[in-house]
Amino acid sequence: MSETSEEHFEDDDDDELDADVVIRRQLAIAQVRQWGDPVLRLRAHEVDTFDDELARLAEKMGELMHNARGIGLAATQIGILRRLFVFQTRDDEEPIAVINPVIAESGGAPETDDEGCLSLQGVLVPVERPSRVTLVGQDVTGQPLELKLEGLGARVVQHELDHLNGVLIIDRTDRESRREALKALRPKPSLA
Repeated sequence: MSETSEEHFEDDDDDELDADVVIRRQLAIAQVRQWGDPVLRLRAHEVDTFDDELARLAEKMGELMHNARGIGLAATQIGILRRLFVFQTRDDEEPIAVINPVIAESGGAPETDDEGCLSLQGVLVPVERPSRVTLVGQDVTGQPLELKLEGLGARVVQHELDHLNGVLIIDRTDRESRREALKALRPKPSLA
């Protein structure tokens, strides 16, 4: 998930970032599967091996998410069909990796807010989601993990869990927003 709100990541406008950050972001985005890639529509497989390779993957995903200036990244977005995502809702926090995530409980008044996605560059659509969730899963060592989240945290984990099920934000928005998003995602003709 990408975040455009200045309240979470300051100086998110590429024009205001120094050249090194812009280059790192572009290189990171180049590693993220984009709209039209069939892997984004596939359901990821349960993880049953918790080893150093999994820990390295989670760490790499956290770095990639950070460099891309995102706040969440699912393994399917980098072409790996494993039920794993990382997220980080504030710059001063470490990324959290969640393996085999499941929403055990959701509640609160549904809230609609604009969501962006690292796999749908240039698209921002309104999505309605429960405002509170309890997420259960495992950490990279296989230990049980339970997170009670509200607001942005709840929204981000629901967005990333959707990715692991092959669901995109354009599937969860209203018809008009979906039509505009698909128009923005349509390849542009090149005169080169």
